[in-house]
Amino acid sequence: MNTQMLVDEAVETLQSQIDDTAIIACSGGIDSTVAAVLAHRAVGSLLHCVYVDTGFMRKHETEEVSEMFSEMGIKLKVVDASERFFSNLEGVTDPEHKRKVIGEQFIRVFEEEQSSCGAKYLVQGTIAPDWIESGGGERDVIKSHHNVGGLPDDVDLVIVEPLHEFYKDEVRSIARELGIKSSERQPFPGPGLAVRVLGELNPERVEACREACHIVEKRLNEAAGDGKCDLPWQYFAALLPVRSVGVHGDARVHGETVVVRAVTSLDGMSAKYSPIPHDVLSSISTEITNTLKGHVNRVVYDITHKPPGTIEWE
Repeated sequence: MNTQMLVDEAVETLQSQIDDTAIIACSGGIDSTVAAVLAHRAVGSLLHCVYVDTGFMRKHETEEVSEMFSEMGIKLKVVDASERFFSNLEGVTDPEHKRKVIGEQFIRVFEEEQSSCGAKYLVQGTIAPDWIESGGGERDVIKSHHNVGGLPDDVDLVIVEPLHEFYKDEVRSIARELGIKSSERQPFPGPGLAVRVLGELNPERVEACREACHIVEKRLNEAAGDGKCDLPWQYFAALLPVRSVGVHGDARVHGETVVVRAVTSLDGMSAKYSPIPHDVLSSISTEITNTLKGHVNRVVYDITHKPPGTIEWE
């Protein structure tokens, strides 16, 4: 079946599934954006697209996503729920607990939006790796994706998942067919930076991770553009709750550690670490430690494949 046929079939299926107002969370990532465009083609104005700023988004993400949806002619409502998410995640450090709290808060936000638009359906960009890794039946839980294992039991919406059986490479092909601007955008976890900041979540630590991620993305895009290396499939920084002694000028610092992660993959089910040139890693390390002086004093590079590691650290 060619990609256009997949698109036509998905639109027809959505038309048969949705007969009333539907709401969808649009993070700007490829999965939710493809699901939103398909649903918009299927039911038009019955679809209400909502972007939730959890406080865990990447640098300039909210502005970029709003612009992208505006260019596609799809109305997008932006909800700033950052204080709510930080408040409910206070003291939460276990990664599974984080995902479940985030999943529940997403649903609570949508329940509030549901009351204003009268939505009956919740469209999600869930893809095959999400429910496979979330476990169930004879499958172990690798990590609960917020839109699967992180969902609370009392969801008062009918869930519709047009991409449920697709893998990331297939979703990317559909995005290209639909002409979506973010078709080549690297994956970004649903919980956002909340699962790239290991340990305690507070605005200061999340902002440090946000800046480090921005530096990694910027430098690797530049390196790939200059022909120094291939652009990895996914590349980012995570902030570790590991402190070590360092020196800035003549002053002793006891700062945290940033780990840089870059991998090659086809569908996210397995991955190999990317061989980034040492001069590129050096420039990333220098910029991160200079930009986050006093907070981060050590940068390491993750050379673990998946398996045994996962792509994200949580």
